[in-house]
Amino acid sequence: MSSSSATVSANTAPFEKLPPIIVQLFEAKAKKDLTFEEISKAIGRDEVWTAALFYGQAKGSPEDLKALAEILEIPHTNVDAEIGAHWFPQRGLGPVPPTDPVIYRLFEGILVYGQALKAIIHEKFGDGIMSLIDCKVHVERKPDPKGDRVVVTFDGKFLPYLKW
Repeated sequence: MSSSSATVSANTAPFEKLPPIIVQLFEAKAKKDLTFEEISKAIGRDEVWTAALFYGQAKGSPEDLKALAEILEIPHTNVDAEIGAHWFPQRGLGPVPPTDPVIYRLFEGILVYGQALKAIIHEKFGDGIMSLIDCKVHVERKPDPKGDRVVVTFDGKFLPYLKW
């Protein structure tokens, strides 16, 4: 367990359009002092996907939601009723440009390097896109003498544009 686990922030903007169970998930996570990594291992999913589930950006299976309810000690019926079979994520970034400094810097990374990344993807793969539907995202901490580095990896399937 980690004493640096995030608690529910006073900024409720990310939760305004989400079912109330989302706040309960964050409160239970903080109360149990669990990290997304610990929860993800307990439910058998990736930590970024698990965090996305907490923010209403991913759709959990009945098994995912049951395991999540168990580890957080929240009644499964409550979790299932609010984010179960009849609920679907409302995916999106939020305001553009983003106001949160971390999200803004990620956004800025695409603004600064987007054209270069696009050109390299086209050179290596051809005319197409990287799928974010069939994509895995990982965050790693890399020690560095000048200060630890954040390594974000997007591992997406290449989808060529169709010719018809």
